[in-house]
Amino acid sequence: MFGRVLSALFSFAGWLIKSSLVKFCGYFLLFFITTEFIQLLVPLLPGASSLSSAFAQQAPGVWYFLDLFKVGYGASVCLSAYVTRFIIRRVPVIG
Repeated sequence: MFGRVLSALFSFAGWLIKSSLVKFCGYFLLFFITTEFIQLLVPLLPGASSLSSAFAQQAPGVWYFLDLFKVGYGASVCLSAYVTRFIIRRVPVIG
């Protein structure tokens, strides 16, 4: 009886380590790459500094409407989305 319980416990532990733990680590790595690592890459893009300087050169009347519609935030979100899409396509498991 003790041998069967021990065998069942070992098979459950093997299943837990082989499937659940490995999948959790893999998905956590993909999550980390697509969320936290992107924040480090976005400032390195060549368009990020020129985009802020282009917004700074606008007239006050134009700047009012750009600020009203949050164009600066939308442009940074779109740029971040493009970088995320590029990285996701390069990940062999997902892409």
